Amino acid sequence: MKIRPCIDIHQGKVKQIVGSTLKDDVTERPCENFVSTLPSSWYADLFRKDGLTGGHVIMLGAGCEEEAGAALASWPGGFQIGGGITASNARHWLDIGASHVIVTSFVFQDGLFRQDRMDALLKEVGRQRIVLDLSCRKKDGKYYVVTDRWQKFTELAVTDETLSRFSLFADEFLVHGVDVEGKKMGVDLELVGLLASFSPIVTTYAGGVSSMQDVKSVQEKGLNRLDLTVGSALDIFGGKGVRYEELVAFQRVC
Repeated sequence: MKIRPCIDIHQGKVKQIVGSTLKDDVTERPCENFVSTLPSSWYADLFRKDGLTGGHVIMLGAGCEEEAGAALASWPGGFQIGGGITASNARHWLDIGASHVIVTSFVFQDGLFRQDRMDALLKEVGRQRIVLDLSCRKKDGKYYVVTDRWQKFTELAVTDETLSRFSLFADEFLVHGVDVEGKKMGVDLELVGLLASFSPIVTTYAGGVSSMQDVKSVQEKGLNRLDLTVGSALDIFGGKGVRYEELVAFQRVC
């Protein structure tokens, strides 16, 4: 299991937000767990120094491009990038230093998967540079992919069949357990188990980590097959549940 760092950017600042509270209406303030006074490049340099590879920079709305670019410039090839990625702009972000582009909403419309859009993205950058974000919420006993700031349910359930099918279009999956993301109340171990059992490609789980015990639980329940992102619980993001130095030490012995 690898620890994948994250740099979430909202309104030009590095933040930790309860993602499910982020709305299209900019007048509605999301629930913010942390707002940093440090630039994105500070975090990028820290992760580079400690060898935490394959992390993601996420642009949460407009006004994030400059800080996102600064993080990529601090560590070319060290981060994937997501947030508003389309076939039209994906190449730009790869050219300025992203290793992969992360995409969800672009390839879904009105709750349905758009193969034509996926094909356009594949033609533009190739499967090996794509991370498909299958972040999901539970409904009627199943996990469904959600898009548009995690507010809209698609008709795609996360199952062994869909994971196998969509692995043909991406190098990796990124999956936030949206029901627990940002709440620091424990991880969704049912979702972790599903992903570990059925995902045929590299998959990163994020959401709900509150302590190092949660980290170890993901390693165990995830059969040591899943990678993990820790956000709001981390002390460098204002959290109290996980010390950054302890997480780095854990990574070094994994």
